[in-house]
Amino acid sequence: MQAEDMESSMESPNLEFEYGDTDTLTAELSELYSYTEEPEFALNRDYFEEDFRSHARGRRWIELTVEEQRTYVMRLLDALEVTDRDKRLKVARAILYLAQGVFDECDTEVDVLHWSRHNVFLLYDMGIFTALLELLSMEIDNSQACSSAVRKPAISLADSTELRVLLSIMYLMVETIRIQTEDDRPEWRTAREAFKNELGSPLYNGEPFALLLFTMVTKFCSMNAPHFPMKKVLLLLWKTILFTLGGFEELQEMKIRGRERLNLPPLPEDSIKVVRAMRAASPPASAMELIEQQQQQKRGRRSRRPLVKQDSLDTYNERDPFKNDDARDEEEDPEDTDSGIEGEVDPLDRDVIIQPPPPPPPLRPPTERVNFPKGLPWAPKVREKDIEHFLETSRNKFIGFTLGNDIETLVGLPRPIHESVKTLKQHKYVSIAEVQVRKEDELQQCPMTLGEEDIEETPTEMLYLGMLPNLSQYVIALLKLLLAAAPTSKAKTDSINILADVLPEEMPITVLQSMKLGIDVNRHKEIIVKAISALLLLLLKHFKLNHIYQFEIVSQHLVFANCIPLILKFFNQNIMSYISAKNSICVLDFPHCVVHEMPELTAESLEAGDSNQFCWRNLFSCINLLRILNKLTKWKHSRTMMLVVFKSAPILKRALKVKQAMMQLYVLKLLKIQTKYLGRQWRKSNMKTMSAIYQKVRHRLNDDWAYGNDIDARPWDFQAEECALRESIEKFNSRRYDKNRNGEFTPVDNCLQSVLGQRVDLPEDFHYSYEMWLEREVFSQPIQWEGLLQNP
Repeated sequence: MQAEDMESSMESPNLEFEYGDTDTLTAELSELYSYTEEPEFALNRDYFEEDFRSHARGRRWIELTVEEQRTYVMRLLDALEVTDRDKRLKVARAILYLAQGVFDECDTEVDVLHWSRHNVFLLYDMGIFTALLELLSMEIDNSQACSSAVRKPAISLADSTELRVLLSIMYLMVETIRIQTEDDRPEWRTAREAFKNELGSPLYNGEPFALLLFTMVTKFCSMNAPHFPMKKVLLLLWKTILFTLGGFEELQEMKIRGRERLNLPPLPEDSIKVVRAMRAASPPASAMELIEQQQQQKRGRRSRRPLVKQDSLDTYNERDPFKNDDARDEEEDPEDTDSGIEGEVDPLDRDVIIQPPPPPPPLRPPTERVNFPKGLPWAPKVREKDIEHFLETSRNKFIGFTLGNDIETLVGLPRPIHESVKTLKQHKYVSIAEVQVRKEDELQQCPMTLGEEDIEETPTEMLYLGMLPNLSQYVIALLKLLLAAAPTSKAKTDSINILADVLPEEMPITVLQSMKLGIDVNRHKEIIVKAISALLLLLLKHFKLNHIYQFEIVSQHLVFANCIPLILKFFNQNIMSYISAKNSICVLDFPHCVVHEMPELTAESLEAGDSNQFCWRNLFSCINLLRILNKLTKWKHSRTMMLVVFKSAPILKRALKVKQAMMQLYVLKLLKIQTKYLGRQWRKSNMKTMSAIYQKVRHRLNDDWAYGNDIDARPWDFQAEECALRESIEKFNSRRYDKNRNGEFTPVDNCLQSVLGQRVDLPEDFHYSYEMWLEREVFSQPIQWEGLLQNP
């Protein structure tokens, strides 16, 4: 029975997961609210109806004409300016009820979303967002609330009521306006563009709106404002960046336009489509499964091989050369048992938790899959540096001298080398980053000749300019929050409390309430991880496209703040159980909970959770964190060695158990860059993984990743590499953003007459003390004229 269980765990079904910028609108809206906040929905409705009844005389909101609705919103806007804090809060709650879609007047969830969309555009048109921004600034600067929160031993939901209401309205406005639908009115499309430009430009206190939210994050992490509702702040910050800078589809379009502007050849393929078309591979067997199998073979029993489904690794129907390898090739290296992050890995984590059989996944429409020719999914790439290195080696071997960076001259080289160079040049890929680095070097060498650089005022550029002075603080604060929210983190007394906006005033007294709060806390942490991972990935991708050195400075701050071991620590858990976690209560999710009658919650219904095969947000977070790790380590030898030093290979191998093609691709990329350093024994023991890397990851024609013959030629000097990079970044920032950068190039006036003829502004009392100054500084000082005759 145990052997059968193991076999079934190896044959876990593919996860039908569609990666994108965000989850569905309903899921994104429901994640804004904690389950502890559920009673506040009725409170918002009551405050609205109390005020609206006197205005509408028995009619409902959805029965009013648009003009009447505008008149009422104007009245609410005026009431927001009263000095009484409690009255302001009541008005803000009424506005929040409008943004939530006047759910008491709706019968279905679709109606709620329809009226929410209608009301949000109306609120934006009436200038509500600007008024809310002023109130938010007031609350952030409210020193009384901050000091009382610092002194409190335990912070609860009640300490952040005003902030939560304001941030909820703003989030609903940003998220609703951000999403385009086919039936949008023309005025809504105009409003969307206007709002997008407003949020991205420095209209709010001379800086983009995102910077205000970054300030809230750093203030919270420095323990100066422990009552800030961090989940809502991070969600709003992520959606603001997503709206103003653009998502992954927009990034791809911007990359294509950027290459056209620089006269570079088009991209060999659309990476988003290629990844979507990939199929997941069967994960490699773990040591426990193989030992069990060998024991059964010794007893003489016939047993089916657990890796019989290995052909699913073979995405494009090519025969797997390692299919008949002996089972011992799958054994893990003895070194793999040590995680190298924090203590030993739990042996239970080595196997997949056996889940009940999930419902059959829905079939995806065949039009989404791209049909590749028989072969590899990615076109191979070669950098110009690789061609230079190949020619340098060949010239040294056949001629005995080199020609520097010349990649055209092939005199004296044999015919096969000519063919090799021709093949390499066919697959040569010049990235936007390489062009930017080359241009920056030219600007550094010839600052006078090339003159000023024309910098396009894009939203990314304005955001970077605003973030630059406090960039390291922002990065450290985000990583602190990520560490506090990670499921592998131990509760420490000095760690920051991220549960301020989820814990109720009165702690639970029954088992059911404790279970509900436990689910709420876990869900709260998962949402924070989701928001931070998506935010960091977006920032890295946009900064890299805008200018490579902007990306490099953020990357370096992340590396110096221990982002690499932090992400590895995150994956050092039973990743299958994290991805299939059921930390949600469907009947309490918005908008379901405000439309339908609330059934009685029982311990059984809470334990059952939803019927989904996986948790979308957790799989999304895992893929984002793997992509961030790839971005930090790509082409950085010293950082790749950090992956080896922290013994990431066994951690990443366990992540391959998740049968989702995109996640497996980024795990395999991380394994590929370090295989040459893991030793021959590791490669021999993990041939199925090597086969998967060959089939799924893009090939670099000169990359000796599978053999590691050039290791001795590349010593690991972390400090030298990072210092050289830091120097280039500082030169870039100084040249491009330092206001006094041209001081040393200011022309000097050498004419005595013009210098003496310049008017010098002297203080008013100067002429009173002029004679004293002459006596003290000139006449009483002995002048040694013979000093001029002496040799210096």
